[in-house]
Amino acid sequence: MTRTVYVNGDYLPETEAKISIFDRGFLMADGVYEVTSVLDGKLIDFGGHAKRLERSLTELDMASPVTMDELLEIHRELVRANGIVEGLVYLQITRGAPGDRDFVFPDPATTPSTIVLFTQNKPGLADSPQSKVGMKVIGIDDIRWGRRDIKTVQLLYPSMGKMMAKKAGVDDAWLIEDGFVTEGTSNNAYIVKGNRIITRNLGNDILHGITRAAVLRFAREAQMEIEERAFTIDEAKKADEAFITSASAFVMPVVEIDGVAVGAGTPGAVTRRLREIYLDESRRAAV
Repeated sequence: MTRTVYVNGDYLPETEAKISIFDRGFLMADGVYEVTSVLDGKLIDFGGHAKRLERSLTELDMASPVTMDELLEIHRELVRANGIVEGLVYLQITRGAPGDRDFVFPDPATTPSTIVLFTQNKPGLADSPQSKVGMKVIGIDDIRWGRRDIKTVQLLYPSMGKMMAKKAGVDDAWLIEDGFVTEGTSNNAYIVKGNRIITRNLGNDILHGITRAAVLRFAREAQMEIEERAFTIDEAKKADEAFITSASAFVMPVVEIDGVAVGAGTPGAVTRRLREIYLDESRRAAV
């Protein structure tokens, strides 16, 4: 079935969607994005994604072509039009197409932002088989730019990291800077020692994950101890458990790092419980 997508105010068949070759998202990676999960036909944590989108736009001095209320309705219409029960809605806003290539930002008064949304159908998203067995990761150097807190479309190195992981026969990579884990290629990283969950503190060097914020809130409500600090890859290998969070993976166990089993080498009790809590609470609050 041909998907219905959204481009600059119009709902179109994906085969008819077009963007200018001069769009700065294409030429300069001058854009931001968000991915919102859909469960039971409803949006998960939309408010958090909308708030982070506004922050990303502000940090880049980029205008939003729609209000957040309008954006919610666009998401809902795409979910309805494409019959999404479980899946994702991808949103991208760029600085637009000024009509030629130039490093200098165009005047927003004459060059409107470009906005694109599309859905991805992912049946079984919440009941992922990988959540039962866990992920294997490798550590790689983190050589990305310094503003990883802005959710930009500059995803070349994360893509390269995923390909390094694939070549190594594992599922993903954790990025390491100055000896400490920053995050995964497209997710936040955690370890567990006893009942204590350890994850890197917020700053410019990691993405301020929406799922991260929700999971830590739920963990505190469940009387789990949270320690927000950097940890090394060696510390992670000696942890009782490890996991990642993201909008599409939710809470996903990590059972091996650089060929070393984490804990028993199977998804641990804390991780399993957090995934259960997150899915239950997020479904309850979905819009």
